Amino acid sequence: MFENLVEVLKANHRKIVFPEGQDARILEAAARLKKDGFLTPILVGNVDAVKAEAAKGNFDIEGLEILDPATSDKMDEMVEKMVELRKGKMTADECRSALMASNYFGTMLVKLGYADALLGGATYTTADTVRPALQLIKTKPGANLVSSCFVMVNAEGKMLVMGDCAINISYEDKLDKDGNVKLSAAAQLAETAIGTANTAKIFGLDPKVAMLSYSTKGSGKGAGVDLVRNATEIAKQMAPDLAIDGEMQFDAAVSPVVGQKKFPGSKVAGYANTFIFPEIQSGNIGYKIAQRLGGYAAYGPVLQGLNAPINDLSRGCDAEEVYQMAIITAALA
Repeated sequence: MFENLVEVLKANHRKIVFPEGQDARILEAAARLKKDGFLTPILVGNVDAVKAEAAKGNFDIEGLEILDPATSDKMDEMVEKMVELRKGKMTADECRSALMASNYFGTMLVKLGYADALLGGATYTTADTVRPALQLIKTKPGANLVSSCFVMVNAEGKMLVMGDCAINISYEDKLDKDGNVKLSAAAQLAETAIGTANTAKIFGLDPKVAMLSYSTKGSGKGAGVDLVRNATEIAKQMAPDLAIDGEMQFDAAVSPVVGQKKFPGSKVAGYANTFIFPEIQSGNIGYKIAQRLGGYAAYGPVLQGLNAPINDLSRGCDAEEVYQMAIITAALA
């Protein structure tokens, strides 16, 4: 997988910004990326502090751009753009104050085209990585929400994709001011499914999407089953060429014998490689079971639906994970 992504980056050189430029894990990964030469890191932080931390770890970052929000000549341009984007919700002084934080500053570098992608979260929370992206990068035309997925790869190179395991806690109908449904929960889940399938394609997978439930083709009843079944039908209408089926239990999704018995004739049942969970709790549990008991390495969360690639690290990540997620994030640009 990574060999393919590196070839993409060699053909289309990109810049990735790291908001947490003083972190040793970030610096180790940035030094490695600099040496490899197919991706250019930009570090955000106090220049002297970043260089001192790099020297402490013996990380060669000579020649890499280090941008300090406190001294940046780009700040006035950023403030003007942020005031425009926030549309009266923030004053110029409030925008300037926000942009002094490296998460907002780094995100604005992407918005203004100085960088192609951003990878944060080594010290920031997921919310502090996603919030600036929603306010400044915003969602793609036609997208109603941001979702996420994990790319799972085992020792034999088998790849699976699982979503959403990190962003959407649950799917609820969105109402207008008069109480009418303007975006149903099922439509949101369908959008997550299509976004996850599109991510799977970027990583070279031909997605066969299973919409997971505790029911297979009507074997169970309940609001959760209805949500998944309705989302499946909406997704099929939105992406008629996509191999997607549901609702189905996990065993029906992965076992050809069980799948074809419970869901006869399905092109997905028994052969699924892309799994859509009905809410974050089951999704988070599911990918971690695959990781800890199934021997799969988990790459992500990969955020979907934004106008530019912004991804989130685990605060427990190591330099290898930063390096790998940098490659993944930049390849999405």
